[in-house]
Amino acid sequence: MEDLLAKLNGDRDSEILVQDMMTKKVYVLNEDDNLDVARLLMDSIHIRHIPVVSKDDQFIGLVTHRDMLAWSVSSLADLDAEDQEEIHRSIPLQKVMNYNVETIAPTAPLKHAVEQIINNKYGCLPVVKDNRLVGIITEADFAKLTYRLLCLREEQMSK
Repeated sequence: MEDLLAKLNGDRDSEILVQDMMTKKVYVLNEDDNLDVARLLMDSIHIRHIPVVSKDDQFIGLVTHRDMLAWSVSSLADLDAEDQEEIHRSIPLQKVMNYNVETIAPTAPLKHAVEQIINNKYGCLPVVKDNRLVGIITEADFAKLTYRLLCLREEQMSK
């Protein structure tokens, strides 16, 4: 984030690219994983989007928190946690995930990523190069950037 802020403050001729802001360490799942594995991963690291890759690391889709809610057993179903987990383990991600996912290249202008997220109401954009996942950019990344810019502005105003 600091490199991106420096770029925003520095060279006005340098275009800001997706790779300048994307998260490079991305948690992924395999298409053979199940709904319970996805739920555990989302809950443990507090994320809402998990890219799904094939065994040879090709990007093939995305599972979102919303997808999980649609396929999860309702808490109103009068099942104990163990039974719910067993049902979730029986649901493969192949049934839950989205295959037709918009992606963006790491060398695309960051402005294009913002436009895609806003105009299509996406929560994230997987960053893909040669069919391989190289990063992810999320709504939360833009919220953090906005916060940092507001903090910098406050600092400059107080000087």
